[in-house]
Amino acid sequence: MPETTTHSPEAATQAVDEEPAVPPVHERASAVARRVDELIRKHDPDLVALRRRIHSRPELGWSEHETTDLLMERLRAAGLEPRRLDPTGVIVDIGAEPRPAKPGRIALRADIDALPIPEETGLDFASQIPGRAHACGHDLHTAALFGATLALAELERAGDLPVGVRCIFQPAEEVQPGGAKTVIAQGGVAGVARIYALHCAPRVTLGTIGSRIGPITAAGDTLTLTVSADGGHTSRPHHTGDVIAALSHLATGLPAVLGRRTDPRAAVSLTWGAIEAGSAANAMPASGTLTGTIRCLHTGVWAELEQLVEHAAHHLAAPFGVELSIDHVKGIPPVDNEESAVRCLDAAVKDQIGPGAVELTDQSLGGEDFAWYLREVPGAMVRLGTRTPGGPNHDLHRGDAVFDERAIGIGARVLARTALLTGEELSG
Repeated sequence: MPETTTHSPEAATQAVDEEPAVPPVHERASAVARRVDELIRKHDPDLVALRRRIHSRPELGWSEHETTDLLMERLRAAGLEPRRLDPTGVIVDIGAEPRPAKPGRIALRADIDALPIPEETGLDFASQIPGRAHACGHDLHTAALFGATLALAELERAGDLPVGVRCIFQPAEEVQPGGAKTVIAQGGVAGVARIYALHCAPRVTLGTIGSRIGPITAAGDTLTLTVSADGGHTSRPHHTGDVIAALSHLATGLPAVLGRRTDPRAAVSLTWGAIEAGSAANAMPASGTLTGTIRCLHTGVWAELEQLVEHAAHHLAAPFGVELSIDHVKGIPPVDNEESAVRCLDAAVKDQIGPGAVELTDQSLGGEDFAWYLREVPGAMVRLGTRTPGGPNHDLHRGDAVFDERAIGIGARVLARTALLTGEELSG
C-alpha cells in the first residue's frame, strides 16, 4: 500500500462553495441525474454541517444515542416517519409498501459509529470526546445517506419515485460481529429486494468510485490466546512453564503454520495487535495473552480456520509446559457483491458523475459487516473516493485521517440515482 503522508486539514476539508474538483453532473447526464443533482445541491451546505456535528461528537458502537436522536429529529423535520432501532440506529421508509406486482424496497445503508482512538487532525470540528474519532468516515456515510433520503422523499412527494426505498442508519459496524445482524433481526431487510452502500476510500481520488463484482472485502476474526503456568523465579525456569517463551513461539509459529496449511490464494493473514505478560525482570509470569486478527479472502477457507488454529496452537504451546485457552471470535464473511447490483450501481455512477468515474478496485483484507445483509438479499458496496485531487494519501482507522467533504454530495447523488435505476430495472 502507498505510504501514508502528512496532510493539511484545510486541503482535505474543502468548503462546499469552492469550485468542485469534479462537476456535480456531467454534460451527457440524463434528465433524471440532473434532477437528482438539483435536489441534493440545495442541501449540500446542510449535509456538510450535519457531518461536522456528528464528527465532533463521535460515539462508539451500541452507544450512538446522540447521533440517533439527531437523525430522528432531522428526518421528522423533513416530514418522514423514522423508526428508532434498539438500542440505537434508525430506519426510515420512503414510498408505499411493495405490492405483489411491484419489486421489494431498495435499501440504502450507512453506518453511524466511531472508533476508540484519539483524533489528531487539528480540524476546527475535531472530536470533542477524548479517545474517540470518526476515523473511518462513517460520519460522511451518514451525511451522504441523509442527503439521498431528502432527495428521494421529494421525488416521492412529486409522484416520481418508481420503487419504495428503505434508508438504514446502522449502529455498531466496528463491533464484531457487527450491528448489521441486529438490524436484520429487527426486520431491517424484510421486503427488501436489493441493498447498497458506499464506504469512504481515502486512497481513491474524489469523483471516482472503486467498484468490483464478487468479494470486495475479507473475512475477519478476532483471536486471543491465554497462556498460564505456575510462574516462578527466572533462576529456576525448569520449575515452571515458560509463559513468555510459549507466547513468543505462538506469535511467530502460528502465522507460519497457517501460511502452510491453507491455500495461499485465500491470503490468510494472522497479525497480532497486543501481547501482554510479566512485570519484573527476574520473575516468570503465571499468565499472559496474545491478541490479534485473522483475515481471509476465501469464505470456504475462513470456515475451516477455527479448527486449524485450535489444533496448531495447542501443538505449538505444548513443549513449554503451559496451559493454553483459545478465544476465537468469528467475525464477518467477505462482502460479496452481486453482479447485477454492481452493474446497476456502476451505471448510476456513470450517469451521475461521468463515464470515467468508475474504476476496478482490489479486494481488501479489511472487514465490513455489510456482508451480513448480502447473505439475506443481493446488493453491493463500492468505495467512495475521498482523496483531494493532487493531495496526499491517508489511511482509515488513524487519528489523523481526513476526508474531502465534497464526497458527501457525490455519495448522496450516487445513492439516490442507484435506488432510482434499480427500481426502474426491477419494475421493467
